[in-house]
Amino acid sequence: MSSYRERRTEQAWREEIVRVCRLLHEKGYVAATDGNVSVRLGKNRVLSTPSGFSKGFLAPEQLVVTDLEGKRVPSREPASRDLKPTSELLMHLEAYRQRPDIVSVIHAHPPLCVALSIAGISLARCLLPEVVVTLGLIPTAEYATPSSAEGPGAIRELIANHDALIIQRHGTLTVGKHPFDAYLKLEKVEHLAHVTLILRQLGREVPLPPAEVAKLLRMRREKGLAKAGEEEDFCASCGVCDVAVARSPSGSTTEHNEEELVRLVAREVLKELGKLGA
Repeated sequence: MSSYRERRTEQAWREEIVRVCRLLHEKGYVAATDGNVSVRLGKNRVLSTPSGFSKGFLAPEQLVVTDLEGKRVPSREPASRDLKPTSELLMHLEAYRQRPDIVSVIHAHPPLCVALSIAGISLARCLLPEVVVTLGLIPTAEYATPSSAEGPGAIRELIANHDALIIQRHGTLTVGKHPFDAYLKLEKVEHLAHVTLILRQLGREVPLPPAEVAKLLRMRREKGLAKAGEEEDFCASCGVCDVAVARSPSGSTTEHNEEELVRLVAREVLKELGKLGA
């Protein structure tokens, strides 16, 4: 990723951020002056959207450069000289501190993700195979007052091991090797939210079976997308156990409490992973 970053000029990054900002606006993933996008330009410089501007109407020269402490870096762009960086810059900087591998961060307010987080409906569920392979689990961070010092703390542990997460009542945070990469992850998260909502309305939120989850996790590992230790924790977090039923040794269907189901499904997934790795 660093070689990719080094091949890009600052102007090229500015233009890509603006293109992604227009997509965020057109797709309705941000409203008014909401949302923010950034790129790590180098070891100690970050390029971000300015505070107080609609993302659909930004110009490349209006983007702001800071260091990793959030202090403005002198700019050759007169249009950004008096502008402030995004008010959520601290959250972006925390993501960069936790993830040396990432180059871009997007914080957006996709409506379905926000609504489901307020309703207490998790997206950390094994529903769509493409999501399991490309993003793994999508956890929800605890609520933090927007634009405050609480934001970095709310995302610190989760962003270290996830490329996409929900911030309760506040939207999404996605990271990637460039702005468009982080944007595509955002699209996938909001798509999952849409599917989840429809399934809830139909009353048929049926998760993938454990054996299939095991296969998808193997694909994720082979693609180099898996994070350390995620397979052992997958079943305890994905939400299958909220709706699953298990079969007793006699073959009858019996309901289990959540703790029992976590152990049961985790055991089955690890068993399947052992078979696949043989």
